[in-house]
Amino acid sequence: MNNVDKLHLQFKKDLSKSTSTSDLDNLHIKYLGRKGLINKLLQSIYKLRPEEKKELGKKVNELKTSINQLIGVRRQEVLKKAKSTSYVDMTLPGKQYPKGSLHLVSYAIEEISKIFQKIGFIRMTYPEVEWEYFSFDALNMPPGHPARDDFETFFIDYSPKNLKYGKMILSPHTSSGQVREMLRVKKPPIRMINIAKCYRPNWDTTHTPMFHQFEGLCIDENINITHLKGTIDYFAKEFFGENREIRLRPAHFQFTEPSFEPDITCGVCLGKGVINERKCRVCKSGWLELAGAGMVHPNVLSAGGIDPEKYTGWAFGFGIERVTMMKEGIMLDDMRILYDNDIRFLSQF
Repeated sequence: MNNVDKLHLQFKKDLSKSTSTSDLDNLHIKYLGRKGLINKLLQSIYKLRPEEKKELGKKVNELKTSINQLIGVRRQEVLKKAKSTSYVDMTLPGKQYPKGSLHLVSYAIEEISKIFQKIGFIRMTYPEVEWEYFSFDALNMPPGHPARDDFETFFIDYSPKNLKYGKMILSPHTSSGQVREMLRVKKPPIRMINIAKCYRPNWDTTHTPMFHQFEGLCIDENINITHLKGTIDYFAKEFFGENREIRLRPAHFQFTEPSFEPDITCGVCLGKGVINERKCRVCKSGWLELAGAGMVHPNVLSAGGIDPEKYTGWAFGFGIERVTMMKEGIMLDDMRILYDNDIRFLSQF
């Protein structure tokens, strides 16, 4: 019996003792590894005659093929037997678990913050639970103003009324941050973007009881309407893209004079006002109101400790959910879906 046959018999004995994939891996290394028994057998081939070398090479290749096949068959037997137990094949790829993402509103907040950071605006956040004074009185809204009715504002009943600041409320807009920012800075120039949650008792396709706003405030010497219009144009181009149109309509707000309402062409009907021969349920006319804006009222500047004879400024308040609905490609016709926690919708972003 030659050395190849002896090695084959030795392998079969070792194979019969193998009961796990680990044993089979070790067996493969023992016989077929770089320093295995077959390579050691081949180290003596230089001593043989040419015809003997050819014969030995042929038998060694046959032995290698046989060993690989026998190990493969034995491995399948071991795995089949192990299926009824808690066997884990460490060579299998791991499970891919779903990866989460930020909420669509969070993405919008990040993008808006970066847009205004480029032109020197600092990011601020002021209280969600606010005093009547900062939300209304300091913004030139007298006690009888309709916005101060409990149909428009959430009042906090358990909080006692403050003699100076009035009742506590859930902030209905980020405009309360205007006076707070003036009092904090004390002396212009001021360039502030205030992003926060707001609360109003409204619930329909374009309103939710809790929503987000971002408030822009710029105060300095010789600030005028052209600066306001230029800033809104800049934001529209950065956020919505070149295909959307903006317009300014005269309006009235207590805390700005003159006042405007910036509109943008609807992103659902693309400014047509109709979809499939029916009125667009979002805009009704092709345009959607984005914000309130205007030059800061002198009374508001005075409430913030700023001299209205020396300084002027502009302010605007945009709803983040509203501008997100109108963003290119979103095609969202109901704001409420943002807060329905429908994973089929949220996983798209």
